[in-house]
Amino acid sequence: MYQLIDDFIDSAKEMDDDIFPFMANKKEFVAGKNSVYYSGPYWDDLEARELIYSVLKGKWLSSGEKVNKFEREFSQKFNFKHSVMVNSGSSANLVMMTALKKYFGWDDGDEIIVCACGFATTVAPIVQSGLKPVFVDIGWEDLNWNLKEVESKISERTRAVISSPVLGNPYDIDKIVDICKRNNIELIADNCDSLGSKWNGKYLTDHAVAASCSFYPAHHICTIEGGMVSSNIKEVVDLARSFAWWGRGCYCVGQQNLLANGTCGIRFSKWLEGYDKVVDHKYVFSNMGYNLKPLDLQGSVGSVQLLKFEEIHDLRRSNKEKIQKIVEKVEGVRVVEEKPQAETSWFGVPIVCDTPKLKHSLVQHLEKNKIQTRNYFAGNILLHGGYSHLDDASKYPNANQVLDKVFFLGCSPTINIDMISYIENIITSFIND
Repeated sequence: MYQLIDDFIDSAKEMDDDIFPFMANKKEFVAGKNSVYYSGPYWDDLEARELIYSVLKGKWLSSGEKVNKFEREFSQKFNFKHSVMVNSGSSANLVMMTALKKYFGWDDGDEIIVCACGFATTVAPIVQSGLKPVFVDIGWEDLNWNLKEVESKISERTRAVISSPVLGNPYDIDKIVDICKRNNIELIADNCDSLGSKWNGKYLTDHAVAASCSFYPAHHICTIEGGMVSSNIKEVVDLARSFAWWGRGCYCVGQQNLLANGTCGIRFSKWLEGYDKVVDHKYVFSNMGYNLKPLDLQGSVGSVQLLKFEEIHDLRRSNKEKIQKIVEKVEGVRVVEEKPQAETSWFGVPIVCDTPKLKHSLVQHLEKNKIQTRNYFAGNILLHGGYSHLDDASKYPNANQVLDKVFFLGCSPTINIDMISYIENIITSFIND
């Protein structure tokens, strides 16, 4: 089967050499004609082959054995005992927060400390789970949350802090772990931007009770869409799986789905309180959940992407360093550095401008010349209409500067040396204008 698929892919490429536009790093780049996208999937024939094979050979096109295999491999790679794949990183945050609330018995209105500056879907699941986000400002030097302020915001109703290093750059993990331990609260990791980032040789997620991850095309590995919830606590992942699978109590996955009497061995039993008859456990709903399942073809691609992760990690770090040296030639611009204890799996190159005018003119110059830029995500989330009711944005002065003065360029492995040379030429033209 694989040989037939490989032959098909080869013939397709012969008919159209642009059949795989995601392979931008392996195609000729024409300066001024082609865009420098800030990110994109780092794929080749292997991912394409797995996609086709999964569709043609899959017995269960929805979440099945391929997803289950990817969950196991992801757990092993990133030091977790258990993982469940869902359809997006945003969904991962939602079911993770909902699962933790139920597992720990948190009450509605209990508090979760979160950075004011980041992405919307770090904050939204807190509110959607009936919990209360408590915001902290950022430090201007590294754009990460102010750890002194974190501790000052802890109250008797604080249950956890959720860490979300924007663009993957770690803050002092040792300090936040100490804060959590002394105050008997949990550390949760929104790891969507920072897959593979380390502090003192350990993954950031090694210190968290649970972690989320995203496999959107812009992220470190890509399964088209997709996300993961991971934890060393089996019950947390079982709950996350339940919430992602309609709230079903059954935890059979992959080939286990095919067992006549289920993984538990008592699939057909008296499962419903107050109902004295036999019920198929696969259709017992223990929670009020959602349908956030991934597809098996996404799991198959994930397994291939994991094999490339170290290459992706190294290329992101190398590209960040090269682009940083170029951009910092602009007077009034600095690029955020990683701390000595960190090994950052960079999502992008964070650029801080002295003035809003400089940021605007530099961004416009880059975009005019087909070099994609991105805001430092939401900036202060409290400035946005969907979140402004949660707190007073003016209380977070550093976060308020982000939209005015900060943006980022990509450092994706899809950005090749020709593109980096082009970025240098465009930056030089900006300096000389």
